[in-house]
Amino acid sequence: MYTVFLAGGMGTRLSEETTKIPKPMIKIGNKPILFHIMKHYSKSNYKKFIICGGYKWKYIKNFFNKYKNLEKNKKDWFVNVVNTGLKTQTGARIKKIKKFLGDEKTFFMTYGDGVSNVNLKKLLSFHNKHKKIATLTAVRPLPRFGNIKLDKNKVSNFSEKDRLQEGWINGGFFVLNKEVFDYIDNRENCIFEKSPLQNLSRDGQLMAFKHEDFWHPMDTLRDKNYLNKICRNRKFIWKK
Repeated sequence: MYTVFLAGGMGTRLSEETTKIPKPMIKIGNKPILFHIMKHYSKSNYKKFIICGGYKWKYIKNFFNKYKNLEKNKKDWFVNVVNTGLKTQTGARIKKIKKFLGDEKTFFMTYGDGVSNVNLKKLLSFHNKHKKIATLTAVRPLPRFGNIKLDKNKVSNFSEKDRLQEGWINGGFFVLNKEVFDYIDNRENCIFEKSPLQNLSRDGQLMAFKHEDFWHPMDTLRDKNYLNKICRNRKFIWKK
């Protein structure tokens, strides 16, 4: 079963590093964040990867070519890095790798910049049980600020950060059936998170697998520093 990664964006909010390398290749510890996510899939015995590259895609391709040629680091992974275009949006990137999936009717899809310890076997089982076209992993983000309620200028209630008060959001880690391509048009600016997911939801073809444990994106320098702190403490929460 293939896992498809969206890894072609320019990562402008991490421009301190992405002027030189693509965002998924920013290191957490001593390995790119993309590599950490791939190891998570590999641990569940999903070892076939298609990477939708764009911005500096050859950097990703060269990394994996070099990695597989290092005797001590050889893995039984299949990695196909595809140039899906510099300015292509997420839906169009997915559409462009359809031919590489062969006869497989179901595939994983996620982003190349977020780590989690979601149970992939349970996620796939949930998807198969509900027999819908698409399943996303719903997560609650870590809140960054305390909540206050105001009565004019008076604080009527203060509560500290609480994940349970946050709403569910799309955490990636999708399972998709090939029918999903019928929901993605051929425009380069087709954004998967807009009309394709909205129409799947409208048609009752989108399920949410709730994940209450660890999930964290790497959108900002603050996120990167947080994930590196986890690595320094050798907790590796996403490897559970």
